[in-house]
Amino acid sequence: MRPPEANSTAAARTLHGGFLRSAAAHPERPALEVDGEVLSYAELHRRALVLAATLQQARAKLGDGGPPLTCVLGQRSAAGFAGILGALASGHGYVPMLPTYPAARLAQVVERSRAGSLVVDSGGLRGLEGLLGLISRPLVVVLAADPVDPELRARFPQHLLIGADELASAESWEEPTVGGDDIAYLLFTSGSTGVPKGVMVAHRNIVRFLDVVTERYQLAPEDRFSHMFEVTFDLSLFDLFGAWSVGACLCVPNGKQRMLPARFVAEARLSVWFSVPSTALLMKDMRTLEAGAFPGLRLSIFCGEALTVPVALAWAQAAPASVVENLYGPTELTLACTVYPIVAEDPALALADVVPIGAPLPGMRAKIVDEELCEVAPGESGELALAGPQVALGYWDDPERTAAAFVVLPGETEVFYRTGDRVRVGEGGTLLFLGRLDHQVKIRGFRVELGEVESALRREAAVDAAVALGWPETTSGCAAGIVGFIDDASVDVPALRRRLGKLLPRYMLPNKIHVVDAFPLNQNGKIDRKALLATLG
Repeated sequence: MRPPEANSTAAARTLHGGFLRSAAAHPERPALEVDGEVLSYAELHRRALVLAATLQQARAKLGDGGPPLTCVLGQRSAAGFAGILGALASGHGYVPMLPTYPAARLAQVVERSRAGSLVVDSGGLRGLEGLLGLISRPLVVVLAADPVDPELRARFPQHLLIGADELASAESWEEPTVGGDDIAYLLFTSGSTGVPKGVMVAHRNIVRFLDVVTERYQLAPEDRFSHMFEVTFDLSLFDLFGAWSVGACLCVPNGKQRMLPARFVAEARLSVWFSVPSTALLMKDMRTLEAGAFPGLRLSIFCGEALTVPVALAWAQAAPASVVENLYGPTELTLACTVYPIVAEDPALALADVVPIGAPLPGMRAKIVDEELCEVAPGESGELALAGPQVALGYWDDPERTAAAFVVLPGETEVFYRTGDRVRVGEGGTLLFLGRLDHQVKIRGFRVELGEVESALRREAAVDAAVALGWPETTSGCAAGIVGFIDDASVDVPALRRRLGKLLPRYMLPNKIHVVDAFPLNQNGKIDRKALLATLG
């Protein structure tokens, strides 16, 4: 097996290039801890190149003329992570999928992406038959950890199935030519039309982000990274490639550790923590954010949803030696594009309900615009739009949606992405997140920001999280009223409504406030608003 060359084109400026350099520089260091197994960089490198070579040879055999994309069906396994690296090392971008998804959803992603190859781990194998039954065009299917069942092969002769006992040698891998504008990964997220939308992120986008955070946080081989996200969530890229780009170790929690994250911090000896704020809220509710609880953490970052000030300050006390920061950014802006450091004595936090989203990362430019895409006057709120090297390529096979979201603003020459988030500039020039534009509802002709109602609920109920929803919907698409949700049964709800009635106009006052045992979370660990809405009938 050829060692990776640090000065090769692929090794220099591609998503997997950092991993190749680390494998050459730190072959014996731990790269991955998962399922009780520790893989060195040398071993993970070998497994990745075996899969890459297999994909290259199989696609050449079939004369694959589709887009340079490979789907990876796996979840929290050594084979799944090797599959991601193998897809990249073969010259393709990867399309992550989870075995927990229904077969119809998986087939939709495979068909939408037009990927010609699929890597499957043992967890994905259980649902493979159902998936293949929905795919008519030929696929290269590589089982990364299992042999092929002869009956499965006989049932689907149109597909080229390759078992773990039939894989190519790592020595036969040929380093592909990959450009900065090529797709590094294609993530399908829920679309408002019911059809998943695929966000295309180029190698140059994600490499830029990794360059910035590596320098900002001084990421090093000695670091041990958490992995609380699924690989279908773009924040997982920081965990995987933030670690692998510097020769650090990715520590993957098992099911029990995910339910008891504070214990995972200690057991895995983590130095770098990254999660959505809801995970920290869970830990606070479980009373595991005690002062000094995480002395080994040197970096703690949060992203994905609004981070409330009480949760942020509680974490800062629990991890006294850690830098604590709030990141913000949609998938279309490559993980995160703004940052705000959390300091206990910060006067801005004393007056705030949620932590600001801060200032743009180096190279990114922010503008706040109105409905006509013109910049608003100083102090006014509007939609946040950002430009810079992290702006993604657009939406897969959807030029109309791409044109609507990736725009050139008046007086500008570069492309800005319209985030759909409402912000304004606060004290010191920091950006304050005010809520989603699509969380704005109209009630009896009045425009209501649900985020404002949620802020009042949190404050008056003295809780860390609250949700407000427009419900029920009227035939005109507006809402007849507002309902609220909190997760503290000790709150006197009638008294809470009376207090809110003194603060909010009648049209903003929740008609009913529901108390839940715990907020439901979606696949990405965020509060699941759709699940709450479903409880209303």
